[in-house]
Amino acid sequence: MNGPGLRVVVVGAGLAGLTAAVDLATAGADVTVLEARDRVGGRMHGVGMSGVVADGGAAYLGVRHTELLALIREHGLDVASTAMTGDSTFLMSDHRTTTASRVPPLDAVALGELFDRLEDLVGQVRTDAPWQSRQAGRLDRMSAARWLAEEIRHPDAGTFFPLFIGEMMAADPTAISALHMAFYLRSGGGIRYLNAFEGGAQQWRIDGGAHLLTLALARRLGDRVRLGHPVCAIKQDAGEVVVQTVPDVAHTCSEYRADQVVVAIPPLLAQRIEFRPALRMPRATAATGRGCAVKVHLSYPTPMWRESGLSGWSVSSAGPLLSTVDDSPPDGSAGVLTGFVTGAAASAFSALSAAEQREAVLAHTRVLFPQLPPPTQCTVTDWLAEKYSRGCYAALFGPGDWLRLGPSLTAPHGRVHWAGTETSLEFFGLMEGAIRSGRRVAAELIHGTEQVTVSRKAMAL
Repeated sequence: MNGPGLRVVVVGAGLAGLTAAVDLATAGADVTVLEARDRVGGRMHGVGMSGVVADGGAAYLGVRHTELLALIREHGLDVASTAMTGDSTFLMSDHRTTTASRVPPLDAVALGELFDRLEDLVGQVRTDAPWQSRQAGRLDRMSAARWLAEEIRHPDAGTFFPLFIGEMMAADPTAISALHMAFYLRSGGGIRYLNAFEGGAQQWRIDGGAHLLTLALARRLGDRVRLGHPVCAIKQDAGEVVVQTVPDVAHTCSEYRADQVVVAIPPLLAQRIEFRPALRMPRATAATGRGCAVKVHLSYPTPMWRESGLSGWSVSSAGPLLSTVDDSPPDGSAGVLTGFVTGAAASAFSALSAAEQREAVLAHTRVLFPQLPPPTQCTVTDWLAEKYSRGCYAALFGPGDWLRLGPSLTAPHGRVHWAGTETSLEFFGLMEGAIRSGRRVAAELIHGTEQVTVSRKAMAL
């Protein structure tokens, strides 16, 4: 049964799940969305900051993000430019400098060689099937850190590399495979595009916060979205599929019956669901990691750093704030400085108490921007500690993961279909990838493409 009358349960009300649910509902399917949290949006989350809202999760987009831009226009939203004027601030080995350049004051030859080697590596990867890339086996076995050690030994390359990978992927280079690093960079449009504000993947923000888009999608679905419904089991037979939620305070477990299910949650969460019959291939392995990102927002009455000729953009060689960026509203009615704690620094920072986190952030900010007064507000969005995200920006594929997980990334498991930015071979890890995955899985169910039915024999296994 496809299209009108099809009963579908969507697990997860992030951007991928909501996109799939809206497409399915528009086609006439009977859709129910089950979300574990008390809000929609997943890894898109608005944080209130002194009268404005900052992006606690996914935030930036560019001209190549065509599906995202189309949804923004469709729902009457707008974008705000991230263009910055003023000098950058760098804190390298406790030495603070300011300069008009966005390139850290490190050896230019070493950094040039690093990017040349990275470009060569990225060019080898097949985005349609990374596991079939040239030297895929070797690249998937080695960590990104090992790749760097074999390619370039200059200490300035060693200083810059984890900062770059942390900013691009929220990853520690020791924990991801070289194949995953290369695929991620190519899938997102290439190194130069991903790393750029003007004309790149960080050209705009959604005005008012990216969470507004997920709220708009959820409004279209109305009471089809059920919050506070974490899924614990998905059981299917030849006739239907039953989705069970975690027992509530009264120890009652809800059940939802459907013809098909869309699982649109991160791989580490999907792996924790009980499937009957069991998955033939896992959604995550022991090597699969959480995206190591913590976002810190500091608010000020105005973007006061601009008065000193600074852009708010900074890079530090040590944490907690490995980078900062000016995320103030377009009218300058408030000053919002966003700090990124990524990679190994994020894991260490997440282990601190809230008071210790705040103390570390304020101490670092005083060194970066000594001319600023204390912020009026300091908020921390710790994605490593988020029970229903298990990290951000996206799951990190460790050594061996692409060869093991890649071939079955989107293959349905009987009546169970997969969505989420980690299932998209285009713009993996980005909002654009999430939308494209939702559209793909909705098309599978509406048009029957790649649909797999479950035989009674399979149910007996």
